[in-house]
Amino acid sequence: MNFSIESFEKYTLVKVEAEKVGGIISPELKAKFVELNAQGVRNIVFDMGNARYCDSSGLSAILVGNRLCKNSNGTFVICHLNEMVSKLIQISQLESILNITPTQQEAIDFVMMEEVGRDLDND
Repeated sequence: MNFSIESFEKYTLVKVEAEKVGGIISPELKAKFVELNAQGVRNIVFDMGNARYCDSSGLSAILVGNRLCKNSNGTFVICHLNEMVSKLIQISQLESILNITPTQQEAIDFVMMEEVGRDLDND
């Protein structure tokens, strides 16, 4: 499989196992994001530590995941971007739309802080 999935209480970790996020795995990734959303997952940490390359279809899959989480009042965070993928996101002017952290732990912390904020807003 091109990515692995681990579910936790407040978030789901989707980790890319392939070197390229694009062409072949993008439709599979989009479908997985839709499936997770339908199962009630609203917070996703997307770890791209193994990805060395991302194309426009990969960016499209990332944006689908981001939109689904936002529409569910949740959070989508990307972590472990390499320099090439980071530059692609900057060139595409998506760094202001996407939540990006350097490490997986920071991404998890980001999700947890967002959850605390939502809990406080609901009280």
